[in-house]
Amino acid sequence: MNIHEYQGKEVLRQYGVSVPNGKVAFTVDEAVEAAKELGTSVVVVKAQIHAGGRGKAGGVKVAKSLDEVRTYASEILGKVLVTHQTGPEGKEVKRLLIEEGCDIKKEYYVGVVVDRATGSVVLMASEEGGTEIEEVAEHSPEKIFKEVVDPAIGLQAFQARRLAYSINIPNELVNKAVKFMLALYKAFVEKDASIAEINPLVVTGSGDVMALDAKLNFDSNALFRHKDIVELRDLEEEDAKEIQASKYDLSYIALDGNIGCMVNGAGLAMATMDIIKHYGGDPANFLDVGGGATKEKVTEAFKIILSDEQVKGIFVNIFGGIMRCDVIADGVVAAARELGLSRPLVVRLEGTNVELGKKILNESGLNIVAADSMADGAQKIVALVK
Repeated sequence: MNIHEYQGKEVLRQYGVSVPNGKVAFTVDEAVEAAKELGTSVVVVKAQIHAGGRGKAGGVKVAKSLDEVRTYASEILGKVLVTHQTGPEGKEVKRLLIEEGCDIKKEYYVGVVVDRATGSVVLMASEEGGTEIEEVAEHSPEKIFKEVVDPAIGLQAFQARRLAYSINIPNELVNKAVKFMLALYKAFVEKDASIAEINPLVVTGSGDVMALDAKLNFDSNALFRHKDIVELRDLEEEDAKEIQASKYDLSYIALDGNIGCMVNGAGLAMATMDIIKHYGGDPANFLDVGGGATKEKVTEAFKIILSDEQVKGIFVNIFGGIMRCDVIADGVVAAARELGLSRPLVVRLEGTNVELGKKILNESGLNIVAADSMADGAQKIVALVK
């Protein structure tokens, strides 16, 4: 789960991480009023969307008067920002962060991530702040420094200090940088974050070490422990189909292809998408109905797939272990009848109650193409869609 920059900064503030003062605004008048309340000679008007690269896309402006605040707020609110993370369709800006200006002396990068290779949390830092860390990794990997954290004892002060010296934090500010990193790590762990990225972290003319931007993502599986974080969810920033899927405990991710997929098991779902690509097709989604799906759940999954106008055909690929093939068949038939299915549908069933499942499909009277294997099903749906 993602949250906005201003929300992330409020979470970090609770842990003692230094962040600029700022206020959220949903209208131009609110933006001007927020700038008045801040009372600084320079304020920054920042678009709030769940994507990076906002500055390059024209979503961050420095204002030196209330008139400029009004002008920039008018320009940015309602604008569709297209960044390297939004895709070509972009995202519409519906809220702004109005933030006090900052006397920046130097920009750095600090991030806390989960490293799957080591099975540990890693604190990363670089003096190439303000640049996407992926670019730094590609062009100047020697400028990225890492500290692997032992989960039994957590991030140690000496590790944070070593990072601070590695990225050339001024000597007189090293202690503040250490305090900053320890607080960031604590917030990451206690809030079950999956990433906590500060880019840039800045040192200021007044000697502060501050998070000028903040990106926090959270582990969705741990949200039951954090009602305060769940309340920060902005549904307008999420795909409507993914929101609907979450209500039925379906694992759904929208993609940009035209072949809808309904599969049980994450591994099989990934393999299904791969084999569709192998035979020249493009999957429209990742959808795992899970091992304990009911007829109602399968019906809802089918509805979600069909709600995507890009979908020109559907491939149902089920290996029934815990999941029974007859339950899948019942759900497919119920959804197809309810929605008046007119798009090609290929179904491959294997496993528990497979013969009963095939019988249900065969006797449904619907135009369903049976497949003998995953490869056979992928070839058939690709051909039908083309």
